[in-house]
Amino acid sequence: MLYAVIIEKAGDNFSAYVPDLPGCIATGAKTADVKIAIREAIRFHIEGLRTDGLEIPEPVAVAKYVEAYG
Repeated sequence: MLYAVIIEKAGDNFSAYVPDLPGCIATGAKTADVKIAIREAIRFHIEGLRTDGLEIPEPVAVAKYVEAYG
């Protein structure tokens, strides 16, 4: 499954979250670090849902760049 991930600058580091998996977040010093961390967080989050017998949300969020001017 492919989930949309939002990566944002957060002070001196970067943070990431998955809109379709509430509570699934990660941080890292660089974007490369946070990409690795969020992959691990997604796996861990889904594993926890399975362990608890909960439904795994289908990915539905879409991230797009939209030109503001022009």
